[in-house]
Amino acid sequence: MPRAWHLMSRPQGTPAADNFALKDIDLAPLADGQIRVRNHWLSVDPYMRGRMNDVKSYVPAFQLGEPMEGGAIGEVVDSKAEGFAPGDLVQHMAGWRDEAVLPARAVNKLPQLGVPPELFLGVLGVTGATAYFGLLDVAHAKEGDIVFVSAAAGAVGSVVVQIAKARGMTVIGSAGGAEKCNFVRSLGADQVVDYKAGPILKSLAGVAPEGIDVYFDNVGGDHLDAAMALARNNARFAICGMIEGYNATTPMSFRFIQRIIAARISLRGFIVLDYMPRMAEFHAEMGSWIASGAVKSRETVVEGLENMPAAFLGLFKGENIGKMLVRL
Repeated sequence: MPRAWHLMSRPQGTPAADNFALKDIDLAPLADGQIRVRNHWLSVDPYMRGRMNDVKSYVPAFQLGEPMEGGAIGEVVDSKAEGFAPGDLVQHMAGWRDEAVLPARAVNKLPQLGVPPELFLGVLGVTGATAYFGLLDVAHAKEGDIVFVSAAAGAVGSVVVQIAKARGMTVIGSAGGAEKCNFVRSLGADQVVDYKAGPILKSLAGVAPEGIDVYFDNVGGDHLDAAMALARNNARFAICGMIEGYNATTPMSFRFIQRIIAARISLRGFIVLDYMPRMAEFHAEMGSWIASGAVKSRETVVEGLENMPAAFLGLFKGENIGKMLVRL
């Protein structure tokens, strides 16, 4: 019997196991234009926390008592849709479950790039595209820039570090703990700061005496404040995520926000969905970087659908290096 995780109550602060329930689901018989997919890989992403709140956002909130959603890679096991046959690997948004019936228009067949399929949930998926377009299009980062990346050992941040190095930039990454800092160094970062070892502003000032030109923000809070304090004139900030505030019950505060004026800082939030029409451009360049070894992928893999909530909660405990995935 197919199963799916359901949201049973809306979290207050950090989610807990009792906010979720794994239940059997009924799948309707295939209609024309539909396929049945058995999932192999499920994506685990911080943005899912926002969908657990009953607020208006760029994606609809999860509905109480209903199956949850997220990125997934699966195999077609039955098809009544032209162009799809059993055995095809597809990407779709019916995650948090082991099987789904979907209209063909809601799935994408994986490109034949000769790479493991799970990479299409990481460096070759929206994770990699977020890093690529956020750094190069939103922040207009260019050769010679000094780039600061928060959560540089995470899924998006680790790709940002590698793209920046591939494009000739100086990169400073922030990560928590010796293992993650060593990982960021292995990606080619010129400097790494351990935010667990002391105040981030003092640490960043020590490795960026000339300031920064670009900040790629995955964290918010003290990291964003430190970046504003050390921004050079006309610095560009790509605001991708603020995981520090996702479970917070009090608003963030910033000591150095007035430097936006003095340093003429440009801050721009973005959503990767806006760049979906340009995915072919992204795949072409990212594919070449992966083939050359300029960009490498690392995943933290949790086994089994039963452990999906634990994997999700692990994001907020810093348990992942690179992309967090669940393998079914």
